[in-house]
Amino acid sequence: MNTAPIVACIPALRRYARALTGDTWTADDLVQDTLERACAKWSLWRSGSDLRAWLFTIMHNVWINQLRQTGKRTLVDIDDAASELPAPESEPSLLIDLQRCLLQLPAEQRAVLLLSALEDFSYQEIAKVLEIPAGTVMSRLSRARARLADLMDGQPPSTTRPALRRLK
Repeated sequence: MNTAPIVACIPALRRYARALTGDTWTADDLVQDTLERACAKWSLWRSGSDLRAWLFTIMHNVWINQLRQTGKRTLVDIDDAASELPAPESEPSLLIDLQRCLLQLPAEQRAVLLLSALEDFSYQEIAKVLEIPAGTVMSRLSRARARLADLMDGQPPSTTRPALRRLK
């Protein structure tokens, strides 16, 4: 087993895990669990297929399983993590607000938004990773962007734009 391609994916896995969980330690645990599962299931990966998408699929499934087992979301006090969030070229308070708003998004919307914006996956790649139809990806991404914009503008979650409802 050539580990170089897997090692090359670790920074992206860590970035996505950190954004999903909002906590460095939990993210590192998620990445480790993902890599352990990938190594254990290595025989299931088809040579020539997209290794990155396969690893992200494993991570998503591990994360969902962990959420189901705990029965709740892992929340982090944003003020405790403030020192880990700022980037040199941006205003720190804006980044902290973005992190806080991202963590307020529903998990399924946050996952789609992060895979699209942070990891630059296509709709089809996101659909494959999350095992949902591409149309659902587009819908969740649209709702996530709208809700994130509302949250960044200071509107509470209860007053965000309502989702479209199907007519019967």
